[in-house]
Amino acid sequence: MGSVVALDTLLHQRQVWKGQPQGLPPSQQPTGHAVLDAALPTGGWPEAALSEILLAAEGTGELQLVWPTLARLSAAGERIVLVAPPHVPYPAAWQAAGVALEQLAIVQASGRDALWAAEQCLRSGSCGVVMCWPQQADDRALRRLQVAAETGQTLAIAYRSQREALNPSPAALRLALDANPAQLRVLKCRGGLAPARPIPLPWH
Repeated sequence: MGSVVALDTLLHQRQVWKGQPQGLPPSQQPTGHAVLDAALPTGGWPEAALSEILLAAEGTGELQLVWPTLARLSAAGERIVLVAPPHVPYPAAWQAAGVALEQLAIVQASGRDALWAAEQCLRSGSCGVVMCWPQQADDRALRRLQVAAETGQTLAIAYRSQREALNPSPAALRLALDANPAQLRVLKCRGGLAPARPIPLPWH
């Protein structure tokens, strides 16, 4: 006779397939920025999906954008994985943003190895969010990340250059982070029309 395991235990261990209902239910992954949440169809990050953040330049607030989410997930005991970040995270800043450093893991890789590592982390279903900085990712590579996020029921965030905005992407959400003026533009969002007006950066 097989053993009996409580369902909530399996859910906590992320070992249960969670079927997605039809339509777009409210997101359980708010960004932590009220104005941005209000502009997105689900009220937050698309769940179990790839979100792209396209940067005009480094240092325009790309970390401030995600820190509230990372703080919430790490407080809940979820693992945060950074795959090939361009700079070593500054621990004091991440702690000040509320991120539990013991939940943070960094994977050092480059090129195709970084994409492979991000895909494996997403597929594992053992991470709350996987962040990556792909340098050369074509539509096929991005689609693999999207499928892996769905498979592992994990948030995927990819930082890329705004030059990529001209190219199609399978990402469920595409945000452009502008430096001058400092603002956020929703280029694409699954389940609704992207708002026409830019969003002032909440941390400015």
